[in-house]
Amino acid sequence: MEPTKSPVPKHIAIILDGNRRFAKRLMMKPWQGHEFGAKKLQKLLEWCVEYDIKELTLYAFSIQNFNRPKDEFAYLMNLLKEEANRLLNDDQIMKNGIKIRFIGRLMLFPNDIQEAMQKLMEKTRDNENFSVNIAFGYGGREEILDAVHQLSLDVKDGKLNPKDIDETKFAGYLYMQGEPDLVIRTGGEQRISNFLLWQSSYSEYIFYVEKLWPEFEKEDFLKCINDYKARVRRFGH
Repeated sequence: MEPTKSPVPKHIAIILDGNRRFAKRLMMKPWQGHEFGAKKLQKLLEWCVEYDIKELTLYAFSIQNFNRPKDEFAYLMNLLKEEANRLLNDDQIMKNGIKIRFIGRLMLFPNDIQEAMQKLMEKTRDNENFSVNIAFGYGGREEILDAVHQLSLDVKDGKLNPKDIDETKFAGYLYMQGEPDLVIRTGGEQRISNFLLWQSSYSEYIFYVEKLWPEFEKEDFLKCINDYKARVRRFGH
């Protein structure tokens, strides 16, 4: 199955759901499913480059995930550090001009994790072919609250006139300014789970993907793209 000739979405966001359920099916500890999910991300990057997707935003670790059991949190932090270091040394990242950004309350992570994320962002900051935003310690409500807090400080300090605040000005205070054309959720659930509340106000959504994230394959990705291209985006009209 190949994409039809209509334009593909330039910015895709994905809620990576189902890692824990996948591990349980394999009679493994739930958090070990994230390792399978990380391997699937490697494939996803290849698909996006192949089909000329310009931006990808991934919901990988929510602000609520900090409440996970200590063993699971430690496992996830170790996996995150390993993946960040792997990407740091992956020649394909620079060859394909991939820029990687982490968005969320990054200051909540251990110092070594923050350092690993920062090194990867610094190395890829000038790449322009394809952008990947990885939402870690992320929540849509928290993002808006953080933006309001910083905006309020700028008004208080005289850096911003309240009369100048509009949607464009406010969006500049968010973790991410890009707006996804398409949001996909794997795993069969039908909710947005506090993801990109501001940016996805006019995004197209796909909730019908029953496969868990580690099971998601190229044919599923292309089906979502072709579904998107068959839709008429009205933007409230």
